[in-house]
Amino acid sequence: MRSATQLIRETLQKEFRGVKDEFYDYKAIQRERLIAFRKEKHAVVRIEKPTNLPRARSLGYKAKKGIIIARVRVRKGSGKHKRPRKGRRPKRMGVRKLTRKISIQAIAEQRAARKFPNMEALNSYWIGQDGQNKFFEVILLDPFAPEIMADKQLKWVASGKHRGRAFRGKTSAGKKHRALRGKGKGFEAK
Repeated sequence: MRSATQLIRETLQKEFRGVKDEFYDYKAIQRERLIAFRKEKHAVVRIEKPTNLPRARSLGYKAKKGIIIARVRVRKGSGKHKRPRKGRRPKRMGVRKLTRKISIQAIAEQRAARKFPNMEALNSYWIGQDGQNKFFEVILLDPFAPEIMADKQLKWVASGKHRGRAFRGKTSAGKKHRALRGKGKGFEAK
């Protein structure tokens, strides 16, 4: 017997892979969802509930006051770079083949944290991408909400040490671009 969480996870995996079976065309469902995301007026939008509930729950989401979900649209590829006005040979212009210093997911977390300044970014996860954009859902929580202060798993955010987590690279996506992945307790060098 499979749980509801397992069934939701399997359905979402079919959508992400674009599976077509006898009952549903999951690729069409995912495409319509991404078109709706792309047509939204703003790049950072607060939503009622997570698109991928099992993933959100695994990252700390709970359906209670003080916790919200924001969907963020970020342009794919490297960032825009201004072409130098003074003379250089084309090789040294520094316009193409320059990569971002932080991941697109970390950029999404920072944008959500800027949109909701009283909230802290707990974590985020990928929900889809098209030719131009990547879409992430960011879990944000209010550190001063009484429900968060009373929660045993989340009350650590209420202490003053965790302000600006997304900007200081303290989320999981931020730790990756700070090269902190794979170090610490339990890590065995090969």
